[in-house]
Amino acid sequence: MTFRQCIDAVRRIFFDAPRQPGLTSGTIMSRRPATSLRSRPVPQAVVALIVLASCHPAWALPHRDKGEIHKEIEVLEQQWQQATVTNNIGEMNRLLADDYVGITSNGTVENKQQALAQRSAGTVRITKLDITDTHVRVYGDTAVVISQADLEGTNGTSDISGQYRYTRVYNRRLGQWKIVSFEASRMHDFDARTRNKH
Repeated sequence: MTFRQCIDAVRRIFFDAPRQPGLTSGTIMSRRPATSLRSRPVPQAVVALIVLASCHPAWALPHRDKGEIHKEIEVLEQQWQQATVTNNIGEMNRLLADDYVGITSNGTVENKQQALAQRSAGTVRITKLDITDTHVRVYGDTAVVISQADLEGTNGTSDISGQYRYTRVYNRRLGQWKIVSFEASRMHDFDARTRNKH
């Protein structure tokens, strides 16, 4: 049941249901025999609460089509890709959550401040980033992206060019998707096969 359907159901309970005797009113009502507790109707407020409880997910968040969310995440992935290649620190800062945690391919753990500082200082520099084989899965307010990346770049004096698999996790907060986690794994077998061909 969608949010609108829940509201409509509650509205019908309060405004469309027949009135019961004993309600406060300026109209003099005819006296009827008292009914037993067993035959007394369920109060409208209780029925309304039951309806709202049954549609809790729709009450918590507006219903959104998963296909629409997939497109939104794919756009954010493109924005991150562009920001990485152009070393746009401001854009990276906007896309990363304040509690972001990343795990690099060599096992290093970095928070948002550390990730931005390394890119700002030029310690990590990506000059090419081609992303393929992207899969997006949505779990409520969380989206998980798994992709393959072909990149060229350096980390200090080390060449980090090669093929990678990565997982990036987005979380929606106050209507905005933010990157909360990232982990990259180098595809060593793929790199070895590529070298053997040359």
